[in-house]
Amino acid sequence: ATGAKQVGGCNRDSIQQVSYDTRKISNSEENVFFPLAGSFRDGHAFIADAHARGVRFFVVNSHYSIEKLENSLFFVVDDTLKAIQQLAAFHRKKFSIPVIAITGSVGKTIVKEWLYQLLSTTYSVVRSPKSYNSQLGVALSLLEIKPEHEIALIEAGISQPHEMQDLREMIQPTLGIFTAFGSAHRENFESELTHFQEKVSLFQSIPTVASASIRSVFGASELPFQWVDESKMDLKALPFSDQASLQNASLAVSVAQELNVPESELQKQLQTLTRLALRMETLDGIQGNTLVNDTYNLDLDALNHSLEYAVSIAQSRPVVVILATDTLTAIKQAEVQRIVDKFAVSRCLFVHRDELPDVHEIYNSVILIKGTRASQLQRIVNLLQLKKHKTRVEINFSAIAGNLRYFKSVLLPETKLLVMVKAASYGSGAEKVSAFLEKSGVDYLGVAYADEGVELRKNGISLPILVMNAEEEGFQDIIDYDLIPALYSFEIVDAWIKKLILVGRENFPVHIKVDTGMRRLGFEPSDVDQLAAVFETQPEIQLAGIYSHLADADHPTDGSFTNQQAEKFTQFASRLTTRLGVTAIKHLLNTEGIARFTTYQFDLVRLGIGIYGYSSQPEIKKHLQPAIAWKSMISQVKTIAAGDSVGYSRTFVAPTAMQIAIIPVGYADGFRRSLSNGAGGVLIHGVFCPVVGNVCMDMTMVDVTHTSAKAGDEVEIIGTHQPLEKFADVMNTIPYEVLTSISKRVHRVYLEE
Repeated sequence: ATGAKQVGGCNRDSIQQVSYDTRKISNSEENVFFPLAGSFRDGHAFIADAHARGVRFFVVNSHYSIEKLENSLFFVVDDTLKAIQQLAAFHRKKFSIPVIAITGSVGKTIVKEWLYQLLSTTYSVVRSPKSYNSQLGVALSLLEIKPEHEIALIEAGISQPHEMQDLREMIQPTLGIFTAFGSAHRENFESELTHFQEKVSLFQSIPTVASASIRSVFGASELPFQWVDESKMDLKALPFSDQASLQNASLAVSVAQELNVPESELQKQLQTLTRLALRMETLDGIQGNTLVNDTYNLDLDALNHSLEYAVSIAQSRPVVVILATDTLTAIKQAEVQRIVDKFAVSRCLFVHRDELPDVHEIYNSVILIKGTRASQLQRIVNLLQLKKHKTRVEINFSAIAGNLRYFKSVLLPETKLLVMVKAASYGSGAEKVSAFLEKSGVDYLGVAYADEGVELRKNGISLPILVMNAEEEGFQDIIDYDLIPALYSFEIVDAWIKKLILVGRENFPVHIKVDTGMRRLGFEPSDVDQLAAVFETQPEIQLAGIYSHLADADHPTDGSFTNQQAEKFTQFASRLTTRLGVTAIKHLLNTEGIARFTTYQFDLVRLGIGIYGYSSQPEIKKHLQPAIAWKSMISQVKTIAAGDSVGYSRTFVAPTAMQIAIIPVGYADGFRRSLSNGAGGVLIHGVFCPVVGNVCMDMTMVDVTHTSAKAGDEVEIIGTHQPLEKFADVMNTIPYEVLTSISKRVHRVYLEE
C-alpha cells in the first residue's frame, strides 16, 4: 500500500487499527502507530510512549533514527501523512459499494448525518465521524469501512489549493453532494473562481447532487449536476422550517431517493431528524467529577470516538460511562460493551429512560454520558452538573486549536510558544484550558502569581510554568511546585537568593525581565553589568531566560517604538549572555506582536487573548475564530402597560405597552450597570434587545416587544451577533477586562468538535 521499507521485526502478524495519537490508543495488540508532524510537535517523539502502551508496529519518516525497541517492526516511508492516505486509498479499493463524497462551504456534516439517518434503516452505512473531513480525517474515515457496510458517506473539506486532488484519489467517489459555496478559506486561494474549481474537482466524472443555490456561481449551471430546489420537494414532515434546514434536508432526501429508499420510509425518517449536537460539552460535575455530555446518538462509531475523547482528558482519573439502553437490542448492547471494554473504563452503567444511575460513589472521575436524544439523558446531565446557573460562558476548544495553528504558522518551526493563562486564563478557567493547551503541544504556560501555578500543578499540569510576578510570599510555592520565577529588580533577586540559600538549592532557573519602554516592572537596560555580577557570584540562580514586554505592538501603522524596544532588548540580552557565557531563552513578542513583528520572535513568543480569537488588527483577525460565547436564558416575559416603570430608581418608564424579558444576569456576573437604560443589550432570536431600566445585581430586563421571545429561549450576550470587541466597546473597555470580569459563579462549558 505504501511502498515502505521494513526494519526490525515482531511476533505479531495482524494490523486491524490505525492510531496517530498515543492518548487514544485502545487495542494496542493489533495497532499500527503513524507519528505525524503537527503544528506544534512531531509525533515521532511519542514512539517510545506508544511502545510502552503495547504498540509494536510503527510507520516512520525516513529521517527518523530508528530506536532499538523490543519486538518492533518499523515501516519506513518518505511522509507518514502521505502513507496513511495511501493506506486509506488501498483499503477503499477493496470495496465496490457506493461511496458518497460530500463537500461544500457549509452544511457538510449536517447533510451527512441526516442522510445517514435516512439510509440507516434500509442499509448498513458507515460515515465520517463528526467533522472528519481533512487530509487526515478523510483517511481515517475510509479506514472505518468494513465488509458488512453497504454504503459509505465521506466528508471532504479543503482550506488550501491542490488539497482536493489528494482527497479525490483517496475517496474514489461514486456519487457526489455539493452543499453550498461560500467564502470559508477564500483568502487562501488565488481567486473565487479557483476556489470554486478546486471544490468542483472532487466530482470529476461522477453523478453529483447540488443545491440550486450554487447554479449562479461562475457558470455552474453548465455543469452536469442534478440541481435540487428545496421549494419543489415534499419536506412537510421535516420538523424545521428555516431555509438552511430545508436546503440540507432536500439534498439528503434526493440522494436517499437515488439509492431507492422507499418514499414511505423517507417520510417517516424525515420526522425524526434532529438538530445536531456536533460538539461534546465538557462540564464541571458534582463530587469533583468532569462530565462529557454527548447525548446525540449511540451508534458504534460515535461511541468509539467519544470514549477516545473521555480517556484523553482523564489523564490518571477513572473513566465512568453511562449509556442509554432504550434503542439497544441485546446484540447491539453486547457490541457496545465490547467497544467499552477496549478502553480503560472503570465502570459502565446501562440505564433505561426512566432510570437515574446511582452515582453517590463516583468521585473525581470523568463521566461520559452517551445516548440518543430520545433517551432523555439530559436529565442525568442536570443531576450530575455542579452549577445550575442558567447563564454560562462557552469555551470552544476547537476554535482555540485553530487559532493556535494560525499563530504557529507565522512563526519559525523552532520558535517555542508560551500561552498566558493568568487570571483564570482570562476568565475561561485555567485548569481545563491549560490541560487542553498541554495536549495541544504548547511549550510553556505563563501565570501572574505563584498560587495560579500551584493550582495548575495540583490539577496535573506538567508543562514549564513561568510566574511573571514572583513575590516573596510565593517563593516556597515556586520551589515546592517546580515553577519558574521571573525576577524584575535587585531587591527581588536578593530576596530570592536568600530563600534558596535557606533551603539549600543551587542553579535554580530564573527569567529576567528588562524594561525597554513599558515602564512597568523590570530591570533598566543600564543594570546589565551589575546584574551579570550577581549571576557570576551567586551559584543559587541560573539564567534560563530574558524577556521584555511590548507597549505599542497594536499600533495600526507605526512600528517605530516597537523597533526601539526590540533594539534595546537585543543589546541587553546579548551583553548579559555574552558576559556570562550562557545561552538563555529570549522572548519579546506578545499576541499583537506575533504576526506584525515576526523578525523579533527570538526563541519564544507569549500568546495571550489571541487564542480566544481576538486581535485589534483586521489582517490577523480574519484568520482567527471566536472561541468565547456568553449566553443566558429568559426567566420570564412580562407585558407592561404605558406608564409602567421598570427596575430600581424607576429610570425607565414605558412610553407604550410593551413586552420585557427578565434575564438571570447582572452586574455581579460581569454585565455592568453601565449597560443600563439602552446603553447595551443582548440578542434574542438574532434580534437586538436593548436593556430597559437599571441592570440589577443578578437580573437584567430587556425590550423584546419586536420578537417572539418566551421563557426558556436562549440569550446571546457575546457571540455571533454581538462579538467580544463590540460588547467591550459598548462597555467602554477592552476585551481583556470583559473576560476577566465575568464572575466565577457563571458556569463554564467546554466544547470540542
